[in-house]
Amino acid sequence: MRKSLKVFSCIAIAVAVVLIFAWPYITMEFAGSAHYTEQDKREYNFYTPDILKKMPRITPRYDFDFANITGPASHIYAVRYYDTDDSSKVDAYLNSIGYRKQDDCHIEAVCWRKTDPQEIVTVSTLNNPKALLVSVIYNF
Repeated sequence: MRKSLKVFSCIAIAVAVVLIFAWPYITMEFAGSAHYTEQDKREYNFYTPDILKKMPRITPRYDFDFANITGPASHIYAVRYYDTDDSSKVDAYLNSIGYRKQDDCHIEAVCWRKTDPQEIVTVSTLNNPKALLVSVIYNF
């Protein structure tokens, strides 16, 4: 009886340690949305696609968002640059990595596409507060 209690205790402790370590990642995996900065390392590394990680930081104040849209399933990743509406550096970056500006867009923004038909990048200006919003949308 004592040996089985020790084994059960060791297993329970091991499971608890694994859950304590994995719980933040489990909650991020099933999250409907997230708002974070580059200093929130766990969220930044988990949510942010490479295209946004490598995007030029055009203002000192910026933050990131993630949204998991159900229905027509989409994941939306965004970076918002505050106190600017100049998209020239973002446009140059997108052009340099092979994205092409589209003639029309499904929202009030400038849409960019590469070869993946499920991916679209939008660049839009916001008025209140003044900001430039760059979104990467993956439709499934």
